[in-house]
Amino acid sequence: MEALDALLNRVSVPRLMDPAPNAAQREALFRAALRAPDHGQLRPWRFLTVEGEARFKLGQLLADAVKLNGDASDAALDKARAMPLRAPLLVVVVARLQDHFKVPQSEQRLAAGCAAHGILLAAHAQGIGAVWRTGELSYSKHVAKGLGLADNEEIIAFLYLGTPQHEPRTAPVLATADFVSAWG
Repeated sequence: MEALDALLNRVSVPRLMDPAPNAAQREALFRAALRAPDHGQLRPWRFLTVEGEARFKLGQLLADAVKLNGDASDAALDKARAMPLRAPLLVVVVARLQDHFKVPQSEQRLAAGCAAHGILLAAHAQGIGAVWRTGELSYSKHVAKGLGLADNEEIIAFLYLGTPQHEPRTAPVLATADFVSAWG
């Protein structure tokens, strides 16, 4: 697939099934992530893969965080436990924020977000279904601690990856004039 095609036609694919991306596909995903804009070459990101039985462990971690937030209803706990089971592979994109005289942490977060987007684009280019998910549990200190994040790290995204259950939808064509204007 050509780069411009991937950029213009990538869509989120939320319904995923086995198989997960293979080793060669994963290598391409992460190599694409590492090409994200990176002021100061800080490489302010890292990635955790979650698959197989680890998805159940992550589901329990999410359910525990829901309990700590005060919603211990069976429905809320079941929903949290099931979240990681929606795809055969999850990639947790982590921003590693550093004190730097020239590169503010806001730019580092954006760079980590661009790395996540690189994974999505590389997935689309390879025919892999992918969707970026966050939600309030992404910001939970309990979840961060359970995933082994350091104090200077934050979850940027949970990327769900796998084989699309259905043909991906067609990307909508938006009028660029609705978003672009000349200044001055």
